[in-house]
Amino acid sequence: MLEENHVFTASRWTTGNRLFPVRIEVNPNRVTRIKPKLFGANEESIAIPKVASVNIRTGILWSDIRIDSSGGTQPILSHGHRKDDARAIRNLIEKFQQISQPSGVSGT
Repeated sequence: MLEENHVFTASRWTTGNRLFPVRIEVNPNRVTRIKPKLFGANEESIAIPKVASVNIRTGILWSDIRIDSSGGTQPILSHGHRKDDARAIRNLIEKFQQISQPSGVSGT
């Protein structure tokens, strides 16, 4: 379970994703947006415990995702994902946040 890495790729049919589609990778430690380029890639990431909210805006076919950080950094923005993928990203982040929280905090 600790090595889980889920990858979601935006559709090539959407603007900005034709040649090098954006990937969102979610694992128990962080959520990362990877935008490949001809030479290299641009990566943004937020640690799972620092994710404040996940906003999904759905259209007819595709969804836009906004992942906000509680640490004051810029949000991760991505568009052109399937609706099911967008919901899966949100559910995985919530699942990993629950796992990363300390379970039995004693107040004695």
